[in-house]
Amino acid sequence: KINRHWEWLGWWAVNFVMLGIVLYYSVVIAWCLNYLFLSFNLGWGANPNDFFFNQFLQISSGPAQLGDVRSPIIFGLAVIWLLNWLIVFFGVQRGVERANKIFMPLLLFLTIALVIWSVNLKGAFVGLSWYLKPDFSILKSPKVWIDAYSQIFFTLSLGFGIMIAYASYLPRKANVIKDAFIVSFANCGYSIFAGLAVFGTLGYMSYSTGKPFNEVIQQSIGLAFVAYPQAISLIPAFSKIFGVLFFSALVIAGLSSAVSILEAFTSAIIDKFHYSRKVVVSVLSIAGFLGSIVFATRGGLFWLDIVDHFLTHYGLVIVGILECVLIGWIFKASKLREHINHISQMKIGKWWEFSIRFLTPAVLIIILINDLIKEFSVCYGDYGWLANILIGRDWLLFTLFIALIVASHPWKTDLRDHAAEERLLHHQHK
Repeated sequence: KINRHWEWLGWWAVNFVMLGIVLYYSVVIAWCLNYLFLSFNLGWGANPNDFFFNQFLQISSGPAQLGDVRSPIIFGLAVIWLLNWLIVFFGVQRGVERANKIFMPLLLFLTIALVIWSVNLKGAFVGLSWYLKPDFSILKSPKVWIDAYSQIFFTLSLGFGIMIAYASYLPRKANVIKDAFIVSFANCGYSIFAGLAVFGTLGYMSYSTGKPFNEVIQQSIGLAFVAYPQAISLIPAFSKIFGVLFFSALVIAGLSSAVSILEAFTSAIIDKFHYSRKVVVSVLSIAGFLGSIVFATRGGLFWLDIVDHFLTHYGLVIVGILECVLIGWIFKASKLREHINHISQMKIGKWWEFSIRFLTPAVLIIILINDLIKEFSVCYGDYGWLANILIGRDWLLFTLFIALIVASHPWKTDLRDHAAEERLLHHQHK
């Protein structure tokens, strides 16, 4: 309704999330689910690095060598997509909200338990000092600002269409400013709090192995599936319980995110075509499971890395820039600010307009230019230009192509009132 000619942008956002991010994200959750069960007997053994890459993933030589599908991963993947389907199948109130009433308190409990445990380990102070002691000189580095902006974009699900999908279920007079502040501060606060558990455990690992702290730090996958299992194995007492707590938290956090992505795409399809929720969710879940299989192969990690790089570094950033242009300049940020202030108790000032029109797009453009410079100077991941083009770039372009096709299709009727529909469904099932 903001601008019919820009409908393709909204579809592109939910497309590359549903047809890309959630596919490989579900595989990572399946890894976590496998490691949750491995925690009961510390099944990764004395060398977690060798176990993860050579025994669990049985990683191939490169993206061109997909190899066979790893049975432990495919079984875990089936469970994850079954849970995704089950939760979203019943709608927001009876499915997503009920699940989150279990997930969120449980995740908070697990995180608190992990933090208390971690900060009391020997050597934890080393990791916590490294984590909490500020180094203001790093703020001079553009990379820090770029990484921070990219991280907050991903963790707040900006440019995914998720927030818009969930907002459609709110009452018309919802205090959206208050909700936005709560979500933002809660997200950042939880991230900082959870970091205490991570760095406390890494401090213990540094203490136990006698290695300098900067040598035990690993990024992303290496941290969760190599460094952390190694640290868990070093804990003298109740290490298995610690492992179960850690990987349970990862599974719950990942599953709640996957559900939100599936719900966003489901809502968009239902709005556009008025198909039955049961049919849409079932078809998407089956298609999602089948689409995830490529990431469950022996070469799946390479595909995951390439697709993730192109979708998050280019897809999200480009969508973010274009959304700022659409809202800030075409629809007019002042008009949206007036509407938001009218329905909310809290008010936002002209600083918000400045952020939408100038600050945010400027930072995102800098991020995009920086990524493009690196992309053309060094082939990402040493995978070769052909792999990056065929797997990464073309995957992103495929999602755009699908978005253009869907956007060209006429709407059945006007947008549906999700909030009213949910209240009716809730009343019918009482």
